Amino acid sequence: MIEAKNISKSFGDNDVLKDISASFEPGKTNLIIGQSGSGKTVLMKCLVGLFDVDKGRVEYDGRNISDMSFKQKKDIRKELGMLFQGAALFDSMTVEQNVMFPLNMFSDKSYEEKLERVNFCLDRVDLENVNRLLPSELSGGMKKRVAIARAISMNPKYLFCDEPNSGLDPRTSGLIDDLISELTEEYQMTTVVNTHDMNSVLNIGDKIAYIYKGELWWEGNKHEILKTDNKELNDFVFSTELTKRLK
Repeated sequence: MIEAKNISKSFGDNDVLKDISASFEPGKTNLIIGQSGSGKTVLMKCLVGLFDVDKGRVEYDGRNISDMSFKQKKDIRKELGMLFQGAALFDSMTVEQNVMFPLNMFSDKSYEEKLERVNFCLDRVDLENVNRLLPSELSGGMKKRVAIARAISMNPKYLFCDEPNSGLDPRTSGLIDDLISELTEEYQMTTVVNTHDMNSVLNIGDKIAYIYKGELWWEGNKHEILKTDNKELNDFVFSTELTKRLK
């Protein structure tokens, strides 16, 4: 479990996060949602240790990363998988090299063992015979699946996904959502997804944290979100064409 405990973060005079406390549970797809500029991206960066919090702390299964040294944080990051917005594959590397990259950085396995893990991960995201391809030869959905394979290559305890459906068509977005949800349950990972896609919210939102102007405004799940009387959340939810039709 990942826990944010009364965390605040400012940049100059701009108070981006204001005393947020939230928990993100293993085996569940935990979503952070909110309008652009609400603070959800800053919250995720605080959770993974890219930003130091000004107040409060972030705990990974009781381990307070906010007070850790650089080396200690590096050790924790070996347990993290990260799916970046836009996939963020290395253009000059093949699919195989991209997926093997974390293994080369953090693992002392032999090349044969690493290759076996790469092939396992690619198979798990339903990609075959793509090892030698470059990212430029892949579709947008294939790139995201390669990025997911890379994110799970180290068998992480914690998986972070930043706007995983960005730039994808609705059908491919649904396939990526389902894959993230399946992997989360299968490996009992603590998965945190940063998104504003209401299709994702209604499809895989096991636990949802709604951030409004830097504050935790609402928590619930995909079944509760359409029934809330929270005005600001309703304004956000029913601003999409999908949920207008559902209302």
